Amino acid sequence: MVVNFMDINFVAMNYYDREIPLKQLKAIRDKAFESFSKMTVLKGRRRIGKTTLGTLAFEGADFVYLFVGRRSESDLCEDFSSEIRRVLGVFVPEGITRFKDIFGLLMSAGETRSFTLFIDEVQEFYYINKAVFSDIQDIWDRTRRKTHVNLVFSGSTFTLMEKIFKDEHEPLFGRTDLTLELEPFSTSVQKSILADHKADYNNDDLLALYCFTGGVPKYIELLMDNGCLNLDSMVDYMTTPGSQFLDEGEKILIQEMGKNYGTYFSILARISSGEVTLPEIEGSLGDKSLGGQIRILEEEYKLISKKRPIRSGENSKDVRYEISDVFLRFWFRYFHRYRSLVEIKNYSALANIIKEDYPTYSGRILERWFRERMMESQKYSEIGGWWNPTKGKKGIAPNELDLVGVALDGTVKAFEVKRNKSKYSPLEVEAKVRDMSNKVFGGREVEFSCLSIEDM
Repeated sequence: MVVNFMDINFVAMNYYDREIPLKQLKAIRDKAFESFSKMTVLKGRRRIGKTTLGTLAFEGADFVYLFVGRRSESDLCEDFSSEIRRVLGVFVPEGITRFKDIFGLLMSAGETRSFTLFIDEVQEFYYINKAVFSDIQDIWDRTRRKTHVNLVFSGSTFTLMEKIFKDEHEPLFGRTDLTLELEPFSTSVQKSILADHKADYNNDDLLALYCFTGGVPKYIELLMDNGCLNLDSMVDYMTTPGSQFLDEGEKILIQEMGKNYGTYFSILARISSGEVTLPEIEGSLGDKSLGGQIRILEEEYKLISKKRPIRSGENSKDVRYEISDVFLRFWFRYFHRYRSLVEIKNYSALANIIKEDYPTYSGRILERWFRERMMESQKYSEIGGWWNPTKGKKGIAPNELDLVGVALDGTVKAFEVKRNKSKYSPLEVEAKVRDMSNKVFGGREVEFSCLSIEDM
């Protein structure tokens, strides 16, 4: 069973939209306690709130929390032994050096008592001792039906979590009873959070929060807890010495990719700067053939995604790429691009660059905000953009519509997204809509309008 929840976490001592996932986690715990042991996988990107959610869901009962740092197996077992003694009060022999023995001891304890075992960043065992997963599988298969352990694995490295639990050649394949995938906050929850901290916020404050955090709970928490409630204060906080934002993107991606990240970083940097087609990316990086790396970024790491004109079909070669994670898009555009300023500690210059470029950058991210709003509304069967290259006086210019949605009742709606609604030209958009309708929707009527910062 796989459940995808969007609005989960803890921000500035308040919880937002936690009811559904908490019910799911408590229900699986109750089943484990009442019948026999159950296995849950809790996954999501770094800073998304997996540990906080698990802690909240399982409070009030025995809760063994084991964090898998990248240390020797014997050192981890020493720490784990102390935690098990403290929480469960059971005898754990001194000198255990293999996780296999720790896990076997815990499952044995589950024969006479019920408890939650939360193993955080479990994918790190892949680097410490891959045999751990086979050991877990062997013990689990032999003991789960006669024990009452609510076993929860949590991890933030996408590729490894997919491999460990979804690869049919891996020992834990097919053994999970529940998988929860945590996503950033929805647009409506971001509005609620900002309103709770600044009742008189304006939509530019809201857009700045989205541009800089992408709805990731930890980043929002940092800004809210430090009173950063508008553009200037957010940028000033992010560009101070010691700010978590300065190297956050690098930490996330090196954790995911390891040391061989150079070409991938270059590709992501080019996409963040507006070079979004394969020829543009390859041209800016010395005409190297990068199709293989692009495929890995999209299919294995899930860091970029394809955009095609609506209804153009999977075989269409008219493809644009975008960075899937809004925060990483922001980080690459500024913190990675201007890393020399960070290295020489010229934080004020970096802050000025972000502030000066913000009107242009935020205008592009505003389109992403409205696309998410449309998805969250669940009123559409198709959502995308549309473009059709047309020859103009200066060569090839795209005839483009920012957002196109096919509603559940079949109505087609097109939207031009502008930060400033005064720049919207209905006549120009009408011509684009007519062109799109003739080429894509058989000339049918298409509703069109403008979405601006006023409509957030």
